[in-house]
Amino acid sequence: MTLPPLVPPTGTLDADALARYSRQMILSEVGVDGQRRLAAARVLVIGAGGLGAPVLLYLAAAGVGTIGVVDSDRVELSNLHRQVIHTDAGIGRPKVDSAADAVAALNPTVTIRRHGLRVDPGTIAGLVADYDLVIDGTDNFPTRYLVNDACVAAGKPLVWGSVLGFAAQVAVFWDAAPDGRGVQLRDVFPEPPPAGTVPSCAEAGVVGAVCAQAGSVMAMEAIKLITGIGRPLLGRVLVIDVLAGRWDEVPVRRANPGPSAAEPAVTPAAARGAATPPAEADGGVRVLTLPEPGSAFLLDVRGPDEFAAERIRGSVNIPLPALLEGALDGVPDDGAILVICRSGGRAEIAAAGLRARGYADVRVLEGGIQALSAP
Repeated sequence: MTLPPLVPPTGTLDADALARYSRQMILSEVGVDGQRRLAAARVLVIGAGGLGAPVLLYLAAAGVGTIGVVDSDRVELSNLHRQVIHTDAGIGRPKVDSAADAVAALNPTVTIRRHGLRVDPGTIAGLVADYDLVIDGTDNFPTRYLVNDACVAAGKPLVWGSVLGFAAQVAVFWDAAPDGRGVQLRDVFPEPPPAGTVPSCAEAGVVGAVCAQAGSVMAMEAIKLITGIGRPLLGRVLVIDVLAGRWDEVPVRRANPGPSAAEPAVTPAAARGAATPPAEADGGVRVLTLPEPGSAFLLDVRGPDEFAAERIRGSVNIPLPALLEGALDGVPDDGAILVICRSGGRAEIAAAGLRARGYADVRVLEGGIQALSAP
C-alpha cells in the first residue's frame, strides 16, 4: 500500500538535470514530477559511517536537493572497509567534511549541509525540524531512541537501519503516518537493551558489503517516501541474512493495539486471574507464576540479562534477534506457544516470525511481564 508523496513537485529541471537523471525519469513511476519532488526534498542523514556512506551517495546520485549530514567523528583507518564515502587520504578529517566532498564530487548540484556535532537532547529537535525526513545510520542505542523520539514529536518519517556481523535490519517508522498506519521504533523495541548486552561492530565485527545492502535499501525507502511510489517498509522490518542469502520480513503494528482473531493475545488479567500471585525470589531471580499457565510453551524473547533478573516460572529464553535468525531449538512444532517480553512489542514481532515459519497456535502475553507484575 503506497503513501502520498512526502514532498510536492516544485521548481523546474534544467537541461543538465534532464540528462543526468534521464534513466531514472524514464521510469513511469518516477517521471519528471518525481524528479522534481526529489530535487525539492530535504533529507537528514544521521551518521556518515557504514550505513550513512551508501545512503549519502545514492541520495546524491538520485538528485535529492538538500542533504544534511550529522557526525562528530573523524575518519579512521578502521572505517574504510565499510565507510566507502571516505578515502585513505581523508584519514583524520572530520567525517562531515569528507562526506560532503564526496557528495559534491559525485553531484555538485546537491546542497550538502554539514552538522559536525554530537546528537543529544539539546540538538536533535532543531536538526529534525529543518528536514522532510530523517535517516538513522547511527551505531548506538541511546542515539537511536533519541532520534526516534524526536521524529515522533515532530511527526517526521524515519528510515532506520541496523547492521552487525553478517546481518542487517531496515524499517520505516512514522508515528504520524496517514490512515492510522503509524508505527515507531518503540513498537518494535520498547526500551534500549541494558548496557553491555549487545556488542558493537567494534566488538562483534561487520562486513562492509552488508552495510552496502542495508544502506542502499534505506536510500530507496527515502526515495519511495519522497515520491510516493511503491510500498514502503512501514509496518515491516526487513531482516537480511547475507550468509544464508535470505531476506525475510516481520510485520510490525502499534504496541498493544488489542487482540484479534488472527493474532490472539493473552491479557494480563486473564493470565493472572483475580489477583497477582506474589513473586518469589529464586537465587536472586524474581520469579512470577501464571495462575493458569495451561499447557502452552512459555517463550521469553527478552535479552539474557533481563531474563536472568526476572522471569515467568517455566519459561524458556530465546532472545528476539536469535529467534529471528532461526534459533528455534526446543520450541515444539505443535501445541500452543505463549510469547513473552517486557511490554509486548518484541513478543508481537516474535509471534509474527513464528507464524511465518508455520507455527499455528502462537499467542502473546499482552503488556508483557511489565503488565503481569502490576498490582
